[in-house]
Amino acid sequence: LIIMTPESLLRHKLAVSNLADFAEGTKFQSIISEQKKLAAHKKIKKVIFCSGKIYYDLFEAREKEKINDIAIIRIEELYPFPETEITKELKKYPNAEIIWCQEEPENMGAWHYIDRRLEKTMIAAKTKSKRPLCISRKEAASPATGYMSVHIAEQQELLKKALS
Repeated sequence: LIIMTPESLLRHKLAVSNLADFAEGTKFQSIISEQKKLAAHKKIKKVIFCSGKIYYDLFEAREKEKINDIAIIRIEELYPFPETEITKELKKYPNAEIIWCQEEPENMGAWHYIDRRLEKTMIAAKTKSKRPLCISRKEAASPATGYMSVHIAEQQELLKKALS
């Protein structure tokens, strides 16, 4: 088993699986649907798609704020793009605004790959909104700010924007 993850997720209390999740009869999931019981699907105002560590920050911030009308869906496999699975998920939330959220600056990360593919699935699912929005750090020459205090402030702003 090779794990490609930030070190922080190796110890994160939510980034765990049961041994049964790796047992015979299981398979890799290209997306992971919303795991919590939220408001009725038609009352979900926003669906946030993300990949990687940002999921745990979004999840914890949503729990802290007691938000129950924003679904978070993890895309675990970017390529090949899981179009069928995402279209199926989007059909559950016909009235929701569709967001792609990433920690990286907008000119980095998966946004430019995801953008048109996610739009195509939104059209197939006949969602109310026709274009996904990207919530990320502003464009930058470097993925890191260099200062932990700036990184934390940017991360808090990103979470606030995604969950508002």
